[in-house]
Amino acid sequence: SGWERGNNNMLGRLMPREGKFFDLFNTHADRIVEGSRELAAMLGTFSELDAHAQRIDAAERAADKVTHETIALLHKTFITPFDRDQIHQLITAMDDILDLIQDVAESVALYDLRKITPEAKQLADICHMSCERVKATVSLLTHIKRADAIMKNCEEIDRLESDADRVMRAALSKLFRDESDIKQVIKLRAIYDLLERITDRCEDVANVVEGIVLENS
Repeated sequence: SGWERGNNNMLGRLMPREGKFFDLFNTHADRIVEGSRELAAMLGTFSELDAHAQRIDAAERAADKVTHETIALLHKTFITPFDRDQIHQLITAMDDILDLIQDVAESVALYDLRKITPEAKQLADICHMSCERVKATVSLLTHIKRADAIMKNCEEIDRLESDADRVMRAALSKLFRDESDIKQVIKLRAIYDLLERITDRCEDVANVVEGIVLENS
């Protein structure tokens, strides 16, 4: 009957679309890894800067769409795979990573940076490793009972953040000691700071995930 059909439609709308959230997280994480790979290549070779920057912009735009889709889905979904606030925090923290990756690429162009240091390259590599860990962590959220594997990834992200901290301190000390061009000092310091903040944002993702695991395992 019509009543049954209408009722079934309503039930269909209220039924959980949990899988869709996980698809969105994974798609976003793919864009994060794309962006961090481009950034590591951009600073690693310090060539074809525009091409790398354009690919980073494309990854950021694609991820932005995923973020909007996730938040829209939150408003439409009756039952979510875990706490709504945590879903919101997770996708926002993931988005912050790509925004910072884009900030680095834009700063290289804005400051008309002519040369880069081995320390900046090393930080970009740590960022990329950390983003790969973020992707691995997020992909495990569908297996929330595999708490050990998830926590191991989160610990790895924390360790990489500490590595980035250490590299940045050494890089700044070397910069202030060896670089006589004050403009170059200001530019590189800003780049180092942004790169280090990428690993901080990865750690934010790890913290949100740890909270999710503790509440749901």
